[in-house]
Amino acid sequence: MLIPDPKAVRTLLTRYASLRIAQAERDRPSTARELEDVSYTLCVMMGTDDVREAVARADALLPAAGCADPDGAGSLPLAG
Repeated sequence: MLIPDPKAVRTLLTRYASLRIAQAERDRPSTARELEDVSYTLCVMMGTDDVREAVARADALLPAAGCADPDGAGSLPLAG
């Protein structure tokens, strides 16, 4: 299986989360269609037909690929 580009996966996860929130706040057909498209693409990228599994696989892929948090918070040293 090909490993998807971590940046593309992060972008899709962010878009997926934003659309889920938008759809929960206000049910709109256009948002529902876009959420369906993003969900499908995420599933294809992660090699599954279940969006929950795709999200779980994507979440596991990002740390393994060494993706830092976009805000850099994950790279801050702990106080001690």
